[in-house]
Amino acid sequence: MKKSNLAVAFLLVAMLALTGCGSNSNLAGNINGNWAATLTSTGPDTFAFNALLAVHGDGSLGSSNFKFTVNNTHCFPSTTTQAGSFTLQGNFNGQVSGSFQYTITGAEGNILSLNGTVQNGQITGTWTLSGAIGCSGNGNFTMIPAA
Repeated sequence: MKKSNLAVAFLLVAMLALTGCGSNSNLAGNINGNWAATLTSTGPDTFAFNALLAVHGDGSLGSSNFKFTVNNTHCFPSTTTQAGSFTLQGNFNGQVSGSFQYTITGAEGNILSLNGTVQNGQITGTWTLSGAIGCSGNGNFTMIPAA
């Protein structure tokens, strides 16, 4: 093979290998990053929030920069803590999928729990709210990568 043909072949292989570089990691299925969540129900309780998520090596889910953007209940009037887990079920061609659990606990003891699945660059599932009188409900949620 001529040197020029070998160089062209090498460049083509390098270009194919680097095709995915520089793209939004959430769109490739990476759970690490900023997420926007919308929680809906058949009742009056609706929520929305933004959070920066990061999966640790042990599968625990780190959360920072959490902020409710919609909270039409009296259940979370002050400080919250967040915790969760992510169980990897596959990593094929850069696509991450798995089960997702995320819990938001208010200083008053109210608990908002999300259980879902990570697939195709988004997280979907169900949520439940429990705690003080008037702080109960359930519904569905969707989380998408946020800018």
